[in-house]
Amino acid sequence: MVKGRDGMDKDITIGDKYGPAMEIDDQDEADRYFEKCVQHTLSFGYKDYDRAKAEQIERSNLGYYAGYYSHKVRERVERLFRCTHPIFGSASNGPPTDREAFEVGQKRAKKARH
Repeated sequence: MVKGRDGMDKDITIGDKYGPAMEIDDQDEADRYFEKCVQHTLSFGYKDYDRAKAEQIERSNLGYYAGYYSHKVRERVERLFRCTHPIFGSASNGPPTDREAFEVGQKRAKKARH
């Protein structure tokens, strides 16, 4: 496996990349980890990816990944990494109900078919 200057494998899994962030509870540690994530994204060398784009991608990914965890974890991750869930918005709105999640899934599936 090839490691980038950020120390992350180029072919790291989503779980291996974002799982550790779900355990962080310290702002300094979160800031350091976020920087590693941003550097990892920048390491791919996409010409349309500048730092702002890499930060946007990482915040979106962290917010999305946190959605698979408890509401308490999601709130903490959103606070530490200054992110929100890209579909459901801020955890401060409360967790989505089963109905809301189902309806969003239906809308996205219909949109993807057209």
